[in-house]
Order: sequence, then C-alpha cells, then structure tokens
Amino acid sequence: MNIEHSGYAARDRERFMDEPAKRAGRTEFARDRARIIHSFALRRLAAKTQVAVPWERDFPRTRLSHSLECAQVGRELGGALGADPDLMEGACLAHDIGHPPFGHNGEEILNELAVECGGFEGNAQSLRLLVRLEAKSVDAEGNSLGLNLTRASLDAAAKYPWPRVEGAQKFGVYDDDMEIFTWMRQGVEPGKVCIEAQIMDWSDDIAYSVHDLEDAIVSGQLKIDGLYADLDSLYAEARQSYLSDITEEEAKRALDNVHALSCWPAQYNGTHADLARLKDLTSQLVGRFALAAERATRNKYGSGDLTRYAANLEIPREQHVEVSMLKAIAGFYIINASSSQKKYSDQQQLIRELVEALLGTAPATLESFFLLDWQRATTDAERLRVVIDQVACLTDPGAIALHARLTGQKS
Repeated sequence: MNIEHSGYAARDRERFMDEPAKRAGRTEFARDRARIIHSFALRRLAAKTQVAVPWERDFPRTRLSHSLECAQVGRELGGALGADPDLMEGACLAHDIGHPPFGHNGEEILNELAVECGGFEGNAQSLRLLVRLEAKSVDAEGNSLGLNLTRASLDAAAKYPWPRVEGAQKFGVYDDDMEIFTWMRQGVEPGKVCIEAQIMDWSDDIAYSVHDLEDAIVSGQLKIDGLYADLDSLYAEARQSYLSDITEEEAKRALDNVHALSCWPAQYNGTHADLARLKDLTSQLVGRFALAAERATRNKYGSGDLTRYAANLEIPREQHVEVSMLKAIAGFYIINASSSQKKYSDQQQLIRELVEALLGTAPATLESFFLLDWQRATTDAERLRVVIDQVACLTDPGAIALHARLTGQKS
C-alpha cells in the first residue's frame, strides 16, 4: 500500500469536493497525476506550438513534448528536495495545459480580443481548465469542478497565484474562478509561491531554454559559430524579455560558460554523431541547471523534506543568467526572426476572424461541453468568455480547420 508523503498535511490532500478513491493503494497526489495524464486538455497539447511550428519540420517540440520534458526535470529535482514526486510531475504536466493554439502568439491576440471579459492569460486559463473546463467531476447542481485536484496540486501548478491587477501583465486566475482559487489559497500569504510551484517554474525554464536551443540548431535556424557575432543582439533580447538587470559582462560570461562545456558542438551538419553530441549537450545543461538549484537550496535549508511553504527554491545568479541567455537565443533566432513575422500576423488574423465567426454563429458552432456555459451567460462579456474558452482549447490544426469551415476560406 502506498503511504502518503509525511511532508504534506491532510488539508494539502483535500479536494474542493470530496471524492473517495475508487481503489486502494494510490496516494492522493498519484490520483491527481493520473487525472492530468488522462485529460483531454493535456492530449490536445500534442498539436499545439511550443516555439517552432512542429509540423513544418519533424524535429521541434510540441507543447506536449515540452510539458513531458518539464515533468521529468521537475519530478527529479522536486524528489531530490523532498517534494512528492507525483505532485511535482502532475504540476509540471499541467503548467501549460491552458495555452491556446499558436503558442504565445495566440495568447497575445486572445488577450487583446478578451479585454471586455477580463483578458486572457495562459496561466489563468490553465487554472480554469483544471477547476472548471476539463470534464471529470461535477457537483450536485451539475456544475463542473474540472479535475477536482487536491489543494496542494493546484497550488503547485500556479506560477502566478494572484488575480489580475492594473499594470500587471501576468496573473493566474480570472475573476469568475475565484471561488476555488480562494479555497486553494486558504491561509496562505497573498502572492506567496509554494516551493513546488517554484520548482515547476525553474523546470519549465530549464526545459524551455535547453530544448529550444536544440530545436533551433537541428532546424538550421541557428548556426553554432554565429553566436558570438550576435552577442549584442542576444544580450538585448535577454534584457528586454527575460532578465531586466542582466549586464553585458554577465551575458558574455554566460555564453563563455556554456561554450566551455565538454560537449559544446563546434559545428552541426546533421550526422548521427553531431546529433548524439547535441543530445549530450542538452543532458549536461539540464543537469547543470537542476543541480545548481538543488545544491543552493540544500545549502540554505539543510537536508530535510522541503515542501509547501517551508522553503524557497534558491537559484544561483550564474545559472539564472545562463538560462536567460539560452532563452534569448530562441527568442532572437526563432520568435523574432523576420521570417516568422508574416506567419504570426496570419495566425493572429485567423484567431480574430475565428472569434468573430463563433460569436456570430454560437451556440450551434460550439463544442458540446461549452453549451451549458453559453446558456447560463447573461451578458455579452460572459458570452465572449465562452467563445474565448472554445478557441483557447483548440489545437493549431483544429483552429485552422474550424476557421475554414466557418468562413468558407480554404485552410
């Protein structure tokens, strides 16, 4: 029989609606992990863009493969620090579950279109899926409670545990999802982030920065020998998008550090040996960043189990800067590349037209599990939120196909 992790109190394992296990032998966090793995929303991530569009080439990550890689890092790092491994894996699998088609480009246009109903933010949408949109648990009045995860699992998946406030770009909950959010955060200081969510966030950064570097090299969008020539641009991108107080000296030192690794490729010509060396590089980088945080955290807090609000994850400045520079590589060579801009513009126009078409044809064109929300909506803002939810759930090809069907345009 599995034993519940001693680092978590009974209230951490509570669910908003009590649901006894159907069979003995699984911990509450193992049940949460299973619910996330079997969810429709997680499955759809297989056809959503991470950074590079995956079906333009065979190699780049999808949002699902990124989430799986994040979960592997988070499970091991969390376990090494004493967090429950199933809770950590579940939180990492769920961290991007609400992201819309076309990656952050889709998130940007949906936020613009959703102004009248409270905006759109991928992390808030992830919570909305977990507590409302995903079909698993329903209360006595027929209201969906999403996956009805435990308090600790929901909290571990919450990167930004606060509602939208004026001037803040990132937030983690919409106003109409505050009931379960308030229950989840009961007794916690506002804005405070549990160590499991901090581990999830760092694991996300590690997976994102390292694997997007690999994708950029294999796809030919990054030439290894050109990094130093573009150092000024990479520094500017890192400062603008990822680490505002990074210095030029730190940026160059970070590039020197990763360049000095034993497996840093001198070139990449697509041979089996080149790819094997590149895979070794990703392994070394993942280990470097995870181990640095583990050691720094243990040095500060000692050897006990570090769970919930007993500690914070300590990330050495040097590794924080290195990860920011690797993120800047993907930002500069892929996201901000001139060749990407027309594609982004077309994607945003497609989503704009799709939202307009759904608003004009709903409820007939809504997926069945959005019909009750539409029927209950009493204002234009509430109806807009239903349509935004519908579009955000779509995969990239699903959005293209539905747009073609509703507008009569060829996909």
